[in-house]
Amino acid sequence: MNLRKHFKKASVSSDMLDKQKRYETLVYALHGDIFRYAYWLVRDKAVAEDIVQETFLRAWKSLDSLKDEKAAKSWLITILRRENARRFERKQFDLVDIDDVSISDDQLTHEVEIEHRELRTIMASLSEEYREPLMLQIMFGYSGEEIAAQLDLNKNTVMTRLFRARSQIKEALEKSNDNRERKNG
Repeated sequence: MNLRKHFKKASVSSDMLDKQKRYETLVYALHGDIFRYAYWLVRDKAVAEDIVQETFLRAWKSLDSLKDEKAAKSWLITILRRENARRFERKQFDLVDIDDVSISDDQLTHEVEIEHRELRTIMASLSEEYREPLMLQIMFGYSGEEIAAQLDLNKNTVMTRLFRARSQIKEALEKSNDNRERKNG
């Protein structure tokens, strides 16, 4: 009887070690990508850190439900999106106008910084239905099929939205360049 308890304890300990190793590997491999997505989503480093922490906590609790390691990034993004939605269920936050927020990089020249700010503004002005698939493609390198699975959409719908998003950005940049040329000449 005593030997049976010892064997059961050893088996449980070994299972916990396997789970912990899987979890640590998951965190090590994907933490940076998940944090970048969270930061893009909320535009606040502290809130992004909190959401990522909650995401990985929920991932730990339900790690056994992850059967395919290749789907880990999509799985974590889904958890993160739900965690972000929960944030709004619990509490209302003050909103900041996207035009008032800028991220600067001292190494960029002033002109490049202006171009980046302009591009961010244009991308932020896209409707969410176009912006979100574009961000998943740009930030994570997701294919149309992966984006479709992530957003629970048809692949053709995703491809159309990506095309329209890029077209709207191109159009806005061309209009902006025309305005600049008129001012300069």
